[in-house]
Amino acid sequence: MMRVWAISNQKGGVGKTTTTVALGSLMAESGKRTLLIDMDPHASLSGYIGVESAAHGSVYDLFGIGGNPLPVRTLVHATQWDRLSVLPASAAMITLDRQIGTRPGMGLVLTHALAELAPDFDHVLLDCPPTLGVLMVNALAASDRLLVPTQTEALALAGLERMLRSLSMIERSRGKPMLRTIVPTLYDARTHASRACLAQLREQYGDAVSEAVIPTDTQIREASAAGVPLASWPAARRGGLAYRRLLDELLALPVSSMTGAAA
Repeated sequence: MMRVWAISNQKGGVGKTTTTVALGSLMAESGKRTLLIDMDPHASLSGYIGVESAAHGSVYDLFGIGGNPLPVRTLVHATQWDRLSVLPASAAMITLDRQIGTRPGMGLVLTHALAELAPDFDHVLLDCPPTLGVLMVNALAASDRLLVPTQTEALALAGLERMLRSLSMIERSRGKPMLRTIVPTLYDARTHASRACLAQLREQYGDAVSEAVIPTDTQIREASAAGVPLASWPAARRGGLAYRRLLDELLALPVSSMTGAAA
């Protein structure tokens, strides 16, 4: 069964794209056919992986604005890394909410597209925009788990709370709770602020917070700047090990578990 995970937070700079690429590259390295989908009009993931939407089409073309939607398989492209594919974003995606208006069925466009790709991939990771709109609604509707990277600082907690409120709205539409995992990121054990924030996360959200914690690691930024996933960047030893622990933890969770559903 294909697993679909959305990576989202309504605050920027918390490590969404880094988490998406890191987990995706580790999945591919382990032999799993993995698809990364860039749902953010800023196209950070597309730039990281090095796939230009102008040449390949993008998520925008699934919605059939001004014509018929393009077949999803024509928008998926291999990367230079084995078993790792990408469906890129484009700046045009920022206009979708205005162009779609109240057209029915637009919240399930991605769900239908992924149903076509189910035979082709073991894992799909969705890098989401930071705002609630048709793109985030599509991502959450299509996913069986939400990952919420959350920087371990006080200001990041407000973004987490907004994200969980948005999730509650989607859950009411879905008619069932959605599994979620809060992932502490940019953790610096040397600072009181990071330690206090992590403690607050665990106290407030309990089992919904991952045991794995992603540390501040300058080599993660170096890998990103070089456009290389962590699985192929041995220098990011601390960050790479933390993401491996996170992936092992996530894969061990039952897909029907209700852990964290009341957070």
